Amino acid sequence: MTLPYKHTKIDISKNTQKEPWFLAINPNGRIPALTDTFHDGQTIRLFESGSIMQYLISRYDTPSHRLSFPRDSREAVEMTNWLFFMNAGVGPMQGQANHFTRYAPEYIEYGVNRYQNETRRLYGVLDKHLADSKGEFLVGGKCTVADIAHWGWVSAAGWAGVELEEFPHLKAWEERMWARPALKKGANVPDPYKLKELLQDKEKMEKYAAESRKWVQQGMAEDAKKNAERSSK
Repeated sequence: MTLPYKHTKIDISKNTQKEPWFLAINPNGRIPALTDTFHDGQTIRLFESGSIMQYLISRYDTPSHRLSFPRDSREAVEMTNWLFFMNAGVGPMQGQANHFTRYAPEYIEYGVNRYQNETRRLYGVLDKHLADSKGEFLVGGKCTVADIAHWGWVSAAGWAGVELEEFPHLKAWEERMWARPALKKGANVPDPYKLKELLQDKEKMEKYAAESRKWVQQGMAEDAKKNAERSSK
């Protein structure tokens, strides 16, 4: 889809996502979030990546179906399966693996093992699916929102302490995705995508994790304080 759009860089290290203007779009204070002009001419808000992707293909990817399939097709159902697999599985589990591996104030073996192993299990599901289907992408032989939804997580496997080499079919899929010019174009908004480069340098990776750990812990402390104030009222 070649839609015109405007983007706003959200600096999560400064808690921009917790500012009132952003909370009016996503009351959960998380990225991504989107506003659009709806059919009635009024602004509509969208949050949660799966919801955003479903809206975009429903509104703007018909009848071309460049990133989706006709609504009543078997492929559309399968695509939705994998989209929600990311939203309910890979994203939450790998997100926690990221936290315990990079952001926790101390090493907690149980947390690291629990979420790294669950991320590996989910990657194994994806790897087997790609092997069994003999396709280059997750569904129907073409790149869809199901692939795009997973790529951001899979490309960052090393940040969660997971080696993508363990999953050859998934690794090959990630490389195919990264070779797509449109995906690279999107990944470089609002800033150049440097995580792949970072993951190749252990010293830089540990330095970046240490810097990130500070503002993650500060944000958690601020949230805890607000929760305590709210519960005391």
